[in-house]
Amino acid sequence: MTDRAPGTAVSEGVRVRFAPSPTGFLHVGGARTALFNWLFAKQQGGTFILRIEDTDTERSTEESVRTILEGLEWLRITWDEGPHFQSRHVEAHRRLALRLRDEGRAYPCFCSPAELEARRQSAESAGTAWKYDRTCLRLAPEEVRRRLAAGEPAALRFRVPDGEIVWDDLVHGPTTFDAAVIEDIVLLRSNGSPTYNLSCVSDDVAMRVTHVIRGDDHISNTPKQLLLYRATGATPPRFAHLPLILGPDKKRLSKRHGAVSVTEYRDKGYLPEAMFNFLALLGWSPGDGREKMTRAEMIAAFRLEDINKKGAVFDEQKLEWLNSRYINDLPPETIVALIRDDLRAAGLLSPDIDDGGTRGVWFLRVVETLKARSKRLPDFVRDARPFLTDDFEYRPEAVEKHLGGGGKPRGESAGAAGRARDRRTVHRGRDRKGAARPRRIAWRQGGGLHPPPARRPGRRRRQPRRVRRPGSDREGTCPAAPRSPDRLPGVPRAEIVLWASLIRAETAAHFSPLSRRTPTHPCGPT
Repeated sequence: MTDRAPGTAVSEGVRVRFAPSPTGFLHVGGARTALFNWLFAKQQGGTFILRIEDTDTERSTEESVRTILEGLEWLRITWDEGPHFQSRHVEAHRRLALRLRDEGRAYPCFCSPAELEARRQSAESAGTAWKYDRTCLRLAPEEVRRRLAAGEPAALRFRVPDGEIVWDDLVHGPTTFDAAVIEDIVLLRSNGSPTYNLSCVSDDVAMRVTHVIRGDDHISNTPKQLLLYRATGATPPRFAHLPLILGPDKKRLSKRHGAVSVTEYRDKGYLPEAMFNFLALLGWSPGDGREKMTRAEMIAAFRLEDINKKGAVFDEQKLEWLNSRYINDLPPETIVALIRDDLRAAGLLSPDIDDGGTRGVWFLRVVETLKARSKRLPDFVRDARPFLTDDFEYRPEAVEKHLGGGGKPRGESAGAAGRARDRRTVHRGRDRKGAARPRRIAWRQGGGLHPPPARRPGRRRRQPRRVRRPGSDREGTCPAAPRSPDRLPGVPRAEIVLWASLIRAETAAHFSPLSRRTPTHPCGPT
């Protein structure tokens, strides 16, 4: 972590900054702001600056700094300058405030916080809006000098001039604020510490920032900062205020909507490229319907003018869909490397499926089979369990529905259920003569699959296909193809498709020469 003095870079052109406050984690809204700044800088061939605004010494922590840097690094948002720490340039901020005082643009304010609060509450009780009434601006110069010499605590306020404050926002268009609704801006607190608006302007001027891209929640600070830019004689940067990120209820995204930290989504099994792609589409689109895009494609298509003015809804289902597409693009070797720690934590990582193990190639085939159904990385660990262990977790509602409270198929006696399990057959329905009709099933005992459904009355049974076993004159029978797995009545289709894919993969492994078992199918290896 390095800290270069502001303004040391020699490159010109577009210069943008991402300036988080280290009072918590990297929120997805902050990550999107950093991403849009990064895309704009790359698209314009400019400079992306990282500045940590840690002047709030009571709330800023080193842990928050590490979390912010960790989140940016996971998203692979790299910075060209910084990280600069605002707290290391406090003296420069103070010098700017005193310069404005000496030029007659700022004045001492001796009003205590308790006095100001009492006046505010009195105005609210009367039903009128209140702003600072410039009590201390009307003090005689001699009284001001006397009170300062006596050591009386005083803040320093910037005198807001009359008129309108207008700027051309790159997202919202022309924006106007009436200076009459803005109270005189506090530059230095009574303890001498600089305020946010002063520090922000001082650093932006020193770093030669040309564009400020930030959230709509900062739009009320913009007229104040524009006044300070002009008072210092500096050219103000261009401003672009991004729409807020909303939850499904169209309210501002917060913890009540679930995870909001970037690192939380990393821990939930999302890929950084998928998260980057998803955040880029929150409030912006290339205009041609594309949703899965590379970074180079986003850089080429990104324009600040294409950002929506309305808030963007954070849809985690869309994030899962996008993540699944990125997962499908990964080779199985990369996926195994990503889930290795989770497999070990679940007790499923054995030496024979790890790198160089005797079943390593087989396990890569299993992972390749599971890719189509996996939305997040933990899905691989969940779905690989039937391949790696016989220890399953059953859903209580499924057990109750299909096996009954006693753990046996509904409608059968305990003895019949036991004989069915021992013979690996199940009686479902009866033929035209009233005899029980057995049907062979293709699941292991305790495997958790549902029994096959009853055959429709009068439906003709498919005859087994007779085949010749390779290398032998003896003929055998091959079981008829099972019924289409998406037609089992009363069973959720998603669950059926999952188990069908697992059976196919297990069957392929059973007859593979890489398997640890010897093929015993009557038709021989396939």
